[in-house]
This record gives sequence, C-alpha cells and structure tokens, in this order.
Amino acid sequence: MTLVLDDGERRLANDLLGRFLDEYEQGLADRPILPDVDRDTLAELLDEGFPAEGVGVEGFFRDLDERILPNSTAVAHPRFLAYVLGPPNGIGAYADTVAATLNQNCNFWQLSPAANVIERSVLTWLAGLFGFDTDRSGGILTTGGSIATLNALTTALHDRRPDFRRTGLQTGGAPLVVYTSAEAHRCVDKAAGILGLGLDNVRRIPTDENQRMRVDLLAEAIRTDREAGREPFCVVVTTGTVTTGAIDPVAEIADLAEAEDLWLHVDGAYGALFVLAEQTASLFSAVSRADSVALDPHKLLFAPLEAGCLLVKDAEKLRRAYAYSSSYLTVQEDPLMRDYMDYGPQLSRNFKALKIWAALRTFGTEAFRSALSSMLDLSTYLAQRVEQEPSLRLMAPVMLTAVCVHVPGLSHEGHTELLAKLAAEGTALLGPAVVDGQAGMRACVTNHRTTRVDIDTIVGRLVELVTELRLTGVSAVAPAPAEDLNG
Repeated sequence: MTLVLDDGERRLANDLLGRFLDEYEQGLADRPILPDVDRDTLAELLDEGFPAEGVGVEGFFRDLDERILPNSTAVAHPRFLAYVLGPPNGIGAYADTVAATLNQNCNFWQLSPAANVIERSVLTWLAGLFGFDTDRSGGILTTGGSIATLNALTTALHDRRPDFRRTGLQTGGAPLVVYTSAEAHRCVDKAAGILGLGLDNVRRIPTDENQRMRVDLLAEAIRTDREAGREPFCVVVTTGTVTTGAIDPVAEIADLAEAEDLWLHVDGAYGALFVLAEQTASLFSAVSRADSVALDPHKLLFAPLEAGCLLVKDAEKLRRAYAYSSSYLTVQEDPLMRDYMDYGPQLSRNFKALKIWAALRTFGTEAFRSALSSMLDLSTYLAQRVEQEPSLRLMAPVMLTAVCVHVPGLSHEGHTELLAKLAAEGTALLGPAVVDGQAGMRACVTNHRTTRVDIDTIVGRLVELVTELRLTGVSAVAPAPAEDLNG
C-alpha cells in the first residue's frame, strides 16, 4: 500500500487533468450557469463513505466528470453576475497545483523561504497602490475580506487597550464602540460579536441618497456615545458597498476619525482594487489615510478562492496583536523575511501568495488594469441600456460595477420570479437587491469574461419577460405609472 502515484498513474493523472482543464475552458459558455442538481447523486456522495480499496486515478476523474462537475455552479460563465465573485484567471489553477505540490507552511520563514518573500512582495505591491509607506506598513494574506476585517478590528482593539491580551473583557472599562454604514458588509457585525465587543456597541450610521455613510450623523453618534460614557474607538468605511457599490466619503470620515482619535479601517473587499483602473483611481486617494485596509484578490485580481488581504499602516501594531513566544517555535530573525505566524491568528497557513504573484508575473499589471477598466465600461453600458428601456428603472447611481434594476409596478415576489426565470432558462444569474426599501435585481460585473453581447442578451431577455408578465396579467405586476416608466 502506498500514497504515491507510480509513473503510469502519474502520467494518467496528468493527462486526465489536462483534458479536464481544456474541456472545461472550451465548453464554459455553453454550460448551464446553475446546475440541474441531481439530488440522488448528491445523496449518494454524502452516504456512500470511503472504500477500503481505493477507486484509483481513473475512478477519481470519473467521479469528477460524472458526479461533481454536473452538480457545480459555473461561476466563470460570462453571465454569472449575481455576486462579487469573478472567474479565476487563467494561470490560477496551475499556480494552486504548484502550491499544493510544494506544500509550504507559511508560518515562520525557515519552513517557506521563497513563499515568505513572495507573500511579502505581493503585500508590498498592494500597499503601494494605496500610498502606504512600504517600509513601515505590512499585512498578511487571509482567507477573505471578512477575516481581514476581523483581524483589523483585533489590531485596533489591542492598540486601544494595550493590556487587552492580559485582562481581556473583564476590566469593566467604558464600552468600546464601532461605527459603520447601514450599508456595510455583515462582517463588521461578525467581528464585533467574535471579539466580544457586542452588537449593541456597533453603530450602523444611515446613508445619504447615494447610499454613502452620512458624516454628520456619524459625528452626532460619536458625540452621543461620549456623553453616555462610552468609548468610540473605530470607524469602518466601505469603498464599494455590496448592494450598490457606493463609496463612503473616505476623506471626510478620515478628518473626523483623526479629530476623534478613532482607528480608521477601510473595507475595500469589493471595490478598493478598482484603484488600478484609470476611471476610478482618484476615488481611492484618501484610503492612504486609513490605519488598515481589507482587500480581496480573489475578486478583482481573479485569484482562485481563497485569497484575501489585510494591510496595516503600522505593521508593528499588527505584530503586537498577534505575536506570541514559544520555545518550540524559536526562529532566527532575518531582515529579508517575515514570520507571518506573528501577523495573524493562524500558525499553519498555505501558500496563498503564489497564485496572486503568478498572475501578476504571467499577465502583467496592465492586463489587470485593462480588465477592470473594461468591467467598469460594461457596467456603464448596462446602466445606459436600462435607462433606455421604459419598462426598467435604475435604482442607484453606478459608482463601480454593481447595477441595480427595478421594474416599476413589480412586487418583491415578481422580481424574485424574474430572477428565477432568467436563471432557469440559462440566460443569466443575477441577484436580488433592496435599495431604500424597494425590491429589485442586481447585476455585478466582476467577470472579465463578460462582453457587450452578454449585456445586450440580459437586457433584451429581461424586457421580453417583463412584457410577457404584463400581457398575461400576472398579479405580481401592476400597471406602472407613466412617470415611473420614464424613469
């Protein structure tokens, strides 16, 4: 019995893998976006257990072709636009294969010297995009933006309460308060819950007509909390809200955070990497004033999942939050290296940096700038197409690539029915949206494979479906007022 493939098995595995990758790429546009889920097959996968004698290489690839692939969502399909989730770039699968083969443990540098330097180079490049001092700043690659924000709030908490590691939450001091937008990602609430700050100490600040955090109401909330004996300590701004792609007024909030001595964290998981695109680069200039930034290379750098990132302006503050000494992990310091076990909660960490580094090296940074610019142009085009259609209405300004659409007179259930129809017939997978309490649909163009033809297909079919609903007198649709139809 052995866990190593022999020469013949290895050649077979290489051939079958290559065939799988080629066929998947070539057939992607023709695949159903959502699978026709075979529940019997999935129940079989759940219940069958594992054989004492293995099925071998061919058996594995047979399972892949016959049972796994047919029941998998085609997230790389050019009309998969429901979520902020783009397709992996072309080199990502190969880089992940190499990372799995090398199996570097990216905790302390002796276990992963090259991986250590590659992660540091990726972090340095990302920090430079936002004007951080690359000598003083630092960070760590994470599983995603939610963990990056959790780590940022952890760092902010330790910075505000230097004795927190020793005393924890048992000191009875003034309650610490976090502020964020009503449109912010739920990861802020999760972080507050996990850290013991408590959801009662998270202030969701209302937004303006463009879904941006209102600075006047933020200032009022801070003042109210101070007067009540609480301690404001952190504000989380969003550069690209999940629903509409709104960008909070970072510069104004940075002024207030500085005046009020608050840690300023930027949740840029969706939008901040649009700093690479010429059209939107200026929108992110004030991010340089943040204490920390969360990013998602598995979104706008199209790295295969998982690849998030936390950048911290003062890397020493991140290290103070997470560094612990232990006799069994004695490490010789080297100025070229970083021991990432001291910059985050994990000890064992995989080689996430390789797939980001490989893509930047393989395609060059200009390819990513071009892809992001193209997606922004497509989103503008989609918004224009919507505004040209009397039966559709744009729900919010398009700041990045999220386009929210409402059908005047259509109920929430009616919008849900339209989304289901588009998905079931294979036209497109869009997502639900609620803007200012009104139901609608949302297309988020974070797919570098999407084209104008795809946009035209989606809008054209959507208009046809709305017309059919009106003609058949479906109860979910009421005659739209003329002013609504004209947008």
